[in-house]
Amino acid sequence: MAELEVEGDDLVVRLGPWERIGTLRTSDVRVACSSIAARRRVDAAHHEVRGLRAPGTGLPGRILIGTWLRRGGRDFVAVSGKGPGVVIELRGERFDRIVTTAPLPPGIER
Repeated sequence: MAELEVEGDDLVVRLGPWERIGTLRTSDVRVACSSIAARRRVDAAHHEVRGLRAPGTGLPGRILIGTWLRRGGRDFVAVSGKGPGVVIELRGERFDRIVTTAPLPPGIER
């Protein structure tokens, strides 16, 4: 599944080859750490996914990965299973939120 890493001043969502296919992306998702407005842990990351998948892959209860569009916003989702995860709220980026089951990397946790 996708991993979160800090690389320089950026937070990077690393995607494996199958995840790139599922998201129809050729590169990882990269946002500036300075654009992180908030972060919170959630008990069930899949409950945080909202809107319509466009583009991405979704098998409810198994994997949700890609871009989710909703009125007034866009989220990047990398959720595997029904377990806990994190929601990272962003400002001034292409995505408004990152929703993932990947743990927060050191330097981002607060």
